[in-house]
Amino acid sequence: MKAVVLVGGFGTRLRPLTLSRPKQMLPIGGSTMLERVVARLGEHGVDTAVLSLGYQPDAFIDEFPDGICAGVQLVYAVEPEPLDTAGAIAFAARTAGLDETFLALNGDVLSQIGLTSLVASHRGFGGLGTIALTRVDDPSRFGVVPIDESGRVMEFVEKPAPGTAPSNWINAGTYVLEPDVLDLIPADRPVSIERETFPALAAEGRLYAVESDAYWIDAGTPEAYLQAQLDIIDGRNGDGESLVDSAAQIDPSATVLRCAIGSGAVIEADAKVVDSVVMAGARVGSGSQITASVIGGRATLAAGTRLSSLSVVGFDHHIDDPVDAAGQVFPPPELWDV
Repeated sequence: MKAVVLVGGFGTRLRPLTLSRPKQMLPIGGSTMLERVVARLGEHGVDTAVLSLGYQPDAFIDEFPDGICAGVQLVYAVEPEPLDTAGAIAFAARTAGLDETFLALNGDVLSQIGLTSLVASHRGFGGLGTIALTRVDDPSRFGVVPIDESGRVMEFVEKPAPGTAPSNWINAGTYVLEPDVLDLIPADRPVSIERETFPALAAEGRLYAVESDAYWIDAGTPEAYLQAQLDIIDGRNGDGESLVDSAAQIDPSATVLRCAIGSGAVIEADAKVVDSVVMAGARVGSGSQITASVIGGRATLAAGTRLSSLSVVGFDHHIDDPVDAAGQVFPPPELWDV
């Protein structure tokens, strides 16, 4: 089985962490987000993953110079310009010469949705595409997908206004597609799979979907990026694992609870770090209190710093004097070079 993985976005919601790297190259514990996504594909028999690249493609190529990620062969397809979701899938599939049923998925989604059973359902439906669905409380930010009793998609409603959604089952960003779908996607312009391709397939009765209550999270925001790691620690995604790297340096007087701490990170004396991510090489100064926040790699926090409520510190940023901040980003947006 082959898969196309969409990793070309700018990751704007995760800035400033993504100012210097694509979001799929951010760590989830000791692995990158991409490695966790691709490892999941490999568990379900995928032997080749075609990366649809756009923003900072060299970050992926340099990270996996032998073209292997989590035991899966990588093929790189670098878009000449942003082609939107369907355009990116089609460009990558054509680049790799995919001519059989293939998977396509968003590279910032971590889930336990059964890919093998999804493919089996797709083959049973006999359509051109099958979408994995997940249930959410507020579907207004997603593509909503009502289906009939046979699994056929009745319509595809992208980001309905609050209170108007026909269902709470949304597009989970994981698809099984026949190569014939590529014929419906023009090669000369950006094409949205959510706004053009899927609605067209649904109107023709050739699009199906499978509902799943398995774990699922779109890790593309600071809140969700942090939550994805807490879910791994808590065993909501997997069996539970420690995300504190053995090469982290944590002072005996420091308190670290429910955190991901990267290799070479330093937590100094009397610091308290709770429900947070401290990436590799970062330093948390003595007496600091960090709660529900994300500290980028090699960042440094002055002694006595207090961060909470989804504060985010970018890679290599230095807070030289102690601050007391809730829900703030460092550096602030006016200093971003974008």
